[in-house]
Amino acid sequence: MIRKVLEDADILIVAKLANTIWNSHYTPIIGQKQVDYMVNKFQSFDAIKSQIKNGYCYYLISNSKNAIGYLCLLPDPDSNKIMISKIYVDKSENGNGYGTQLINLTKTIAKEKNINTIWLTVNKHNANSINWYQKLGFNITKKVIMNIGKGYFMDDFVMELNLN
Repeated sequence: MIRKVLEDADILIVAKLANTIWNSHYTPIIGQKQVDYMVNKFQSFDAIKSQIKNGYCYYLISNSKNAIGYLCLLPDPDSNKIMISKIYVDKSENGNGYGTQLINLTKTIAKEKNINTIWLTVNKHNANSINWYQKLGFNITKKVIMNIGKGYFMDDFVMELNLN
C-alpha cells in the first residue's frame, strides 16, 4: 500500500525510516559523520515538513504490517521533468518489488502532469542502486559534485528516464 504523507504522524514515520535506512545503507559508502549530518539536514522531521511546504511530495509504502519505505518527488512542469528526490526501501524488503511500485507511482504521476522525464541523483559508489536504475531504463546523463555544507560533498551521477 502506498499513501501520500499529509500528517505530522506520517512525517515522523518517514524521518524514523530515513534514520534507519540511511544508517544501514550509506554508512559504508560515505561514513557515519556524513550520514548523521545528511539525515539531520535533509531527512529530519523539520526538514521533511519544510520540504513538503515547498512543493515536495512524500509517499509511504507499507508491507502488510508496517511502513517499509518512502518516496519523495518534486515536479517541475517548467522543465517537463519530475525529480525523485528520495526513494528508499528498508533492506529487509529488498527484492520484493516495493521499489518498482514506487517507480511505477512516479511514472503515473509524471504522466498525469504531462511530464516526460524522471530524473534523480545517485552516489557514484552506490553500485547496486545504479544497476537497479539502469535495469529500469534510467541512463547516466552527467556527473555532479555538490557542496552540502560542513565540508561534505555529494559526489553523484544524474540519471534520467525518458517516458516517451
